[in-house]
Amino acid sequence: MYTMVWLAAMIILIVIEIVTVGLATIWFAIGALTAIIVSLFGGGPLLQLAAFLSVSFGMLIFTRPFAVKYINSTRTRTNYEGIIGKVVRITQNVDNIAETGCAIVNGQEWTVRAVKQGSKIALGDLAKVVDIKGVKLIVEKYEGEDGL
Repeated sequence: MYTMVWLAAMIILIVIEIVTVGLATIWFAIGALTAIIVSLFGGGPLLQLAAFLSVSFGMLIFTRPFAVKYINSTRTRTNYEGIIGKVVRITQNVDNIAETGCAIVNGQEWTVRAVKQGSKIALGDLAKVVDIKGVKLIVEKYEGEDGL
C-alpha cells in the first residue's frame, strides 16, 4: 500500500524536476526511492517517513551546493549581466537626490544612479557599472584612462 504512494510521489517529483530543471525536487525523489526500499523490506510507515525525510534533507543540504556548482558551471551571462563591469559615458548629469542620470549602453538608453548617495557624476564623464537594480544602472565614477 505505502509502496505505491511513495512510487507515485517519486514519479511526480521527477516530473516536476524535469519541467523545472532547477535541482529542486530531485533530492526528494531520491528520498521517496529510499522510502520505497524501506517499504519493500517491511519497514512501517513511520520508518518510511523517517527515511524519506532524512535522505531528502541530507541530500539537499550536503550535495546540492556541489551539484549546482558543477552542473551549472557553463552558464552564460544574460545581456544585462554583461553590462556589469562596463565603462559607460554619462549622457545626463547623475544626481540621486534630483533623480537624474542617463547613459547609453549598447545603443540603449538607461537610467543611471550613483552607488554613493551624495556623489554626482557630470555629463560626459566615464562611469563603471557596478550593479543593476530593476531598470537602473548603478555606477561609480571611473577614474581610469579612456575605458570605452
